[in-house]
Amino acid sequence: MTDADVIIVGNGPVGATLSVLLGRRGWRVAVLERRPRPYRLPRATSFDGETARLLAATGIGPDLGRITEPAGGYQWQSAAGEALLDIAFTTAGPYGWPDANTMHQPALEELIAARADALPEVTVLRGHEVVDITDGDPHVEVAVAGPDGAARTLTARWVVGCDGANSFVRDRLDVPVTDLGFSYEWLLCDVELREPREFVPTNVQICDPARPTTLVGSGPGRRRWEFMRLPDESAAELNREETAWRLLAPFDVTPGNAVLLRSTTYIFQARWAERWRVGHVLLAGDAAHLMPPFAGQGMCSGIRDAVNLAWKLDLALGGSAPESLLDSYAEERRAQAREAILASVQLGRVICVTDAEAAAERDATVLAGRRGKPPTRPEPAKALATGLLHRRPGAAAAEPPAGEVVPQGRVRRRGASGLFDDVVGRGFVLLTADDPRTVLDAERRAFLDGLGARVVRLLPPGSAPDEHAVDEAAPDEGVVDEDGVYLPYLARFSATSLLVRPDYHVFGAASGPAATADLVDDLRGRLRAAAPTG
Repeated sequence: MTDADVIIVGNGPVGATLSVLLGRRGWRVAVLERRPRPYRLPRATSFDGETARLLAATGIGPDLGRITEPAGGYQWQSAAGEALLDIAFTTAGPYGWPDANTMHQPALEELIAARADALPEVTVLRGHEVVDITDGDPHVEVAVAGPDGAARTLTARWVVGCDGANSFVRDRLDVPVTDLGFSYEWLLCDVELREPREFVPTNVQICDPARPTTLVGSGPGRRRWEFMRLPDESAAELNREETAWRLLAPFDVTPGNAVLLRSTTYIFQARWAERWRVGHVLLAGDAAHLMPPFAGQGMCSGIRDAVNLAWKLDLALGGSAPESLLDSYAEERRAQAREAILASVQLGRVICVTDAEAAAERDATVLAGRRGKPPTRPEPAKALATGLLHRRPGAAAAEPPAGEVVPQGRVRRRGASGLFDDVVGRGFVLLTADDPRTVLDAERRAFLDGLGARVVRLLPPGSAPDEHAVDEAAPDEGVVDEDGVYLPYLARFSATSLLVRPDYHVFGAASGPAATADLVDDLRGRLRAAAPTG
């Protein structure tokens, strides 16, 4: 026996999310957090629609609207106010949530903490600092110094380091880190406005060589301004409250109409850990990757880590897959995080220009290419290119839609109407336009049942689902595709079935009952082998 099935080091949004996802699956989780009390200041200020969907899997979906505000757009502007980049967000994004959601991070963490508190499987130990980790047989030992300095040792089958940029877990494992050496110092000013104000667009990046500046929403009644330190400016000079008010004044933000919650300098970094699994110890969140803020993907990437890791730990702990399945976590998420970091650096190289001549050349080039064009839509969530994905026999790589994040629309089932995840449920899902009886025999159905998978028959809008029940003893009612999201998605790939993973990435698609049976067989074979492909 161990003290826990999983020990999580760090109780920020990534560690807390992972603890709830594992606790909801019935696993005993101990969370070790060195801070005696929750951190009350914001760090991240927003998350995208895919991340909102992932966070909703913890059970906080109904409360997200209370602590967030949808962003209306994101614009890069020249010093003269011309739009260099213009992205329009919508509240009806492809994943069932607004494209961009601004938030006050402590409020988000409170929601997740409340879910953890309600789970008897989850124990959060505050004021407990990890001082050593030993991966032995048959468990991992974690040495901890408690609030009073008393030493104790906890044991678990797995340990996950979610302990931030200065991760003790990563350092203890002696994991090498790739650092791109791209960093600038910025003054961060969190502001609470005394009166409601509308900012259009919600998020703005002012690409002014005299002072690159960022303006973003950070939840109801709050905003953040960030000002880049100039080459001839000292950090001490910038990091003064009077400097913050001076820089905020041109935006009509003054002590008379706003409260300065915090002003502090920070230096962003661009780096990733080369190994995310060492034996039975794993890394996630900032312990595994750090990126510049310009794409808003720092916390989002950490939440993706947690969700990817949760379902794979669940299968490994339950014996449904070998421990080597966790290698696919590192393979998939490291590749995605690296891509996000490189994209953020590329954006930063455009924004952090303080040479007036270089900025003028940049502006002229960009404006020549986009004048007269309407605002663009945000790019879809990044697809997986490698990892636990379906491949046709002999194929060198997975083919779309394998790896894509499946969209989410409203469906109707058993008289209930709502978002697919809420109406049908989460976990593995087999979506099919065919009669499930022609797709699955008893053995394949038993395999999917063992995974807790949902088998869903898709029906076109206007159908009556009860008329399509296929088994009176255990009816597989059809699910009406009310928004017309799923059937057109299948048609786009000439498919009749879609097998979706618990993190909403498509495992693979198939056309016809025989190919769908092969798709299910391939998932079973890959889970049993669980070997990385990269």
